[in-house]
Amino acid sequence: MLLLNLHVLGRDDHQWIETRGNSIHAIGASENFVAGDDSFKFEFENAIAFPGLVNSHDHLEFNLFPKLGNGKYNDYVEWGEDIHKTNGETIEKITNIPLRTRMRYGIYKNVLNGITTVVHHGNFAVDDNYPIDVHSNYNYLHSVRLERYWKLKLNLAPNRLPFLIHIGEGTNQESYQEIDELIRLNLFKRRIIGIHGIMMDERQAEHFEAVVWCPASNYFLYGSTSHILKIKRSTSILFGTDSNVSADWNLWDHLRLARSNSQLDDRELFDALTSTAAKVWNLDGNGSLSPGCKADIVIAERKSPDFFNSFYALNPNNILMVIKNGKIILFDPTLLTQMQSSGGDLSQFNKLVFDGSIKFVRGLPVELIPGLEPFLRNS
Repeated sequence: MLLLNLHVLGRDDHQWIETRGNSIHAIGASENFVAGDDSFKFEFENAIAFPGLVNSHDHLEFNLFPKLGNGKYNDYVEWGEDIHKTNGETIEKITNIPLRTRMRYGIYKNVLNGITTVVHHGNFAVDDNYPIDVHSNYNYLHSVRLERYWKLKLNLAPNRLPFLIHIGEGTNQESYQEIDELIRLNLFKRRIIGIHGIMMDERQAEHFEAVVWCPASNYFLYGSTSHILKIKRSTSILFGTDSNVSADWNLWDHLRLARSNSQLDDRELFDALTSTAAKVWNLDGNGSLSPGCKADIVIAERKSPDFFNSFYALNPNNILMVIKNGKIILFDPTLLTQMQSSGGDLSQFNKLVFDGSIKFVRGLPVELIPGLEPFLRNS
């Protein structure tokens, strides 16, 4: 497959990308491109390309929920107790929807945002037929105060995989102290990736392989977020959306919030979704647009001459194409004629309408569409 006339970070305008199988074969400037007989090609106009994004924290089964909260909370324990008292009817209604259906809603939320790998924080088995990768190659712990037998699970795990855990999620002293408790009782120095870390300081951050920053969820629930400017000196920073129970579905609003927070510069924030995430999660071939890397590619409208200003101005309706492992999994109607002329199998795609936009999405079950459209408009 050939992708022509693209703006790629760190390169001059008008680049082309050639994929073969599930990998990027070559990339270069358009003036050096020699047309071949590859019939599967797409020419873009005023578009940027970037690696498929890695969402390092989502609870896929919770994405059909509206945001649940009644003011700001001291910590996650207080929030959980409150919503189960005051929003019990809503919680029961959503959790009665089959788990497989709820998980698939979460998957397509990520697809529409240009995410090609999502780290699902949960114990539920994932479906091998998902159009994107669901990373679960870690040891699951919920949190220090809500996970039963967490000390035993942490220290007696029969593998060397990292542990993924909510930690320091709140603004009170208990949220700070639980970080020290986790560090102190990590007897065998297991690798830990912490989620949120709102109360984490630089000293504590040294004990974590990475911290997943979820600013939109943090501000909604607690009115505060992690001290990323300080802890990034001691650990790697990843980026997560959390689920729709505590944050809007639009990743790009989260990124603009993070950018306005000024704790990561534009490149650091971009890397938190691409190269840094690929390194921490050991995702070989992800996180870069280079020959030999996986063909996980997102192409979107170019909103500004500057790459980062364009990237951070995006919304899901601006995404023109998402490619996963060399296969197109989403495309915009403006590319329909090129799809048809290239011989693409349109029978594998269904049309989804949201916010006045249309996208064609691979593998989207028809039965999901009636519920997905109002969910995307109203969440």
